[in-house]
Amino acid sequence: MGKGLTYADAGVSIDAGNELVKRIAGLVRQTYDMRVISGIGGFSGFFALDYDNKLFKRSYRKPVLVASTDGVGTKLEVAHAAGRHDTIGVDLVAMCVNDLVVCGAEPLFFLDYYVTDRLEVDTAAEVIGGIAEGCNQAGCALLGGETAEHPGTFPQGRYDLAGFAVGVVEKGRIISGAGVRPGYVALGLASSGLHSNGFSLVRKIIFERLGLGVHDRIDELSMTVADALLAPTRIYARAVREALSAYKVKRVIAAMAHITGGGLIENLPRVLPEGVCVEITRETWPVPPLFGFLQQAGEVEDSQMWQVFNMGIGMVLLVSPFYAEAAAQRLRKAGETVYEIGRAARQKDERRVVFV
Repeated sequence: MGKGLTYADAGVSIDAGNELVKRIAGLVRQTYDMRVISGIGGFSGFFALDYDNKLFKRSYRKPVLVASTDGVGTKLEVAHAAGRHDTIGVDLVAMCVNDLVVCGAEPLFFLDYYVTDRLEVDTAAEVIGGIAEGCNQAGCALLGGETAEHPGTFPQGRYDLAGFAVGVVEKGRIISGAGVRPGYVALGLASSGLHSNGFSLVRKIIFERLGLGVHDRIDELSMTVADALLAPTRIYARAVREALSAYKVKRVIAAMAHITGGGLIENLPRVLPEGVCVEITRETWPVPPLFGFLQQAGEVEDSQMWQVFNMGIGMVLLVSPFYAEAAAQRLRKAGETVYEIGRAARQKDERRVVFV
């Protein structure tokens, strides 16, 4: 009788999983605060929601939990091709927590799901290190996650990611967009590049039409393909929370939109009340050169560019005109580049976003 099979023979390494836990433990703990009451390795993570400790910024009388889940799309293909895995985790956190903050929520904790054919500890540690960095930027805890080996289901060296974020908002302070009125100012927060949307079109332009590789240089941008495409998604959570904390009574910020797939055209209407549109003045901010390069190289129509990409604006806040300049200054002080890109107006036709 031959040697008995082991789990490793089937393609799953328990030792590699244990080694990964050791490698990432310190990074994960850096995201903890006093509200985390569980360590690494348990079946579940524990986070204290009801707290009174004076070290924390505030308590909630009627807390409402807010949840979001997302991935990073085919940006992963670029990371795989470049062999660069240290920032894709930042993207994963950003896509989730930026969706939380638009309703006024404070991100509390984050969980990740990492699945691969065969666990490569170095790669996984890079990815999770990026997730920890994203959590630090967002001010939330990396409370737990799952690392799964699925032998025979992925090409060698490939993995996929999903993220899950939970936040909290006071019930009476939920930002829904219902309070937007004509005349409210649209403040646009600059993006850091493509973020994590539109990569199916980007890859078709860069790799198929132009025939470039990830390490080739784009002279027009003075950077490599990898540098241009893998810039991590900007996380707006801390800056937005700081701006909101300045107005504990007044409803200064009436709506926020995370500009992801669909661009300004499709994301702004999600937070507008009936009968209100937003008039956008294109010349009020500089569209990053990367978008112009992609448009020219792919011969992409203008309407497509504005429907697919963020075009340099990663988040929009609709703010009372009496407080718009003060809110913009607070956001700038928190590290954001802010542009007044338009105003809310009465809707005159079927368009909810009108370029003027």
